[in-house]
Amino acid sequence: MHLDHFTLFDAHFHIIDNRFPLVPNQGYLPETFTCDDYLARMQGYRLAGGAVVSGSFQAFDQSYLVDALKKLGPGFVGVTQLPASVSDDELLRLNEAGIRAVRFNLKRGGSEDVRHLERFAHRVYDLAGWHVELYVDARELGALYETLVGLPAVSIDHLGLSDEGFPTLLKLAERGVRVKATGFGRVDFTVPAALEKLYNANPQALMFGTDLPSTRAPRPYTDNDLGLVVETLGEEQAKKVLWNNAALFYGLIP
Repeated sequence: MHLDHFTLFDAHFHIIDNRFPLVPNQGYLPETFTCDDYLARMQGYRLAGGAVVSGSFQAFDQSYLVDALKKLGPGFVGVTQLPASVSDDELLRLNEAGIRAVRFNLKRGGSEDVRHLERFAHRVYDLAGWHVELYVDARELGALYETLVGLPAVSIDHLGLSDEGFPTLLKLAERGVRVKATGFGRVDFTVPAALEKLYNANPQALMFGTDLPSTRAPRPYTDNDLGLVVETLGEEQAKKVLWNNAALFYGLIP
């Protein structure tokens, strides 16, 4: 398959630039992966935009993200981590810089505590139209289900990671929660079957991303992961997952 056959919004990747603050997470610090590194890796793709996602090791630093969005240019947006105490003025400043979501990292930490999720999610949506993103093991979704279905806009990373919680993830997708088709080397189940079930539950739910540079993943991203989406869903349905769904969700197209 030719990688440039499909327009791609890369819904999940990281920029790691040691010119900006990095915080060890459980003793882990990732290797550098700059904007130039990312764009070089994505040569050959028809890359029309993407979402730069803050990792646990970036905590509440915004400087690297604002810099990265300036360098990457139109079509790219940010998913950041913020304390619930952040001011409205700061939220609006970050919105002007291209940031469109707040991440709650239940898996690795580095973000605000989940007890602030409900109030914070409504606040950022009402103020700037942002959604919230959760890096969470699907086994924990049962306890969060009622909260999540009451929020205005939510996405969940890496197909929820665990087969054990997948039925709850599927129910959330049916209720309008978005699911990132990312991190195929992180999950403990068969990816094609999961993609089919999620797409059938809600054709708008899935958003593909590379998860580059795949920090701490048992298996890093390969070009075959994109090919797997096309092979599993077929070309027309894959177009939604590779571009339309995320472009709509992140506000690139009306």
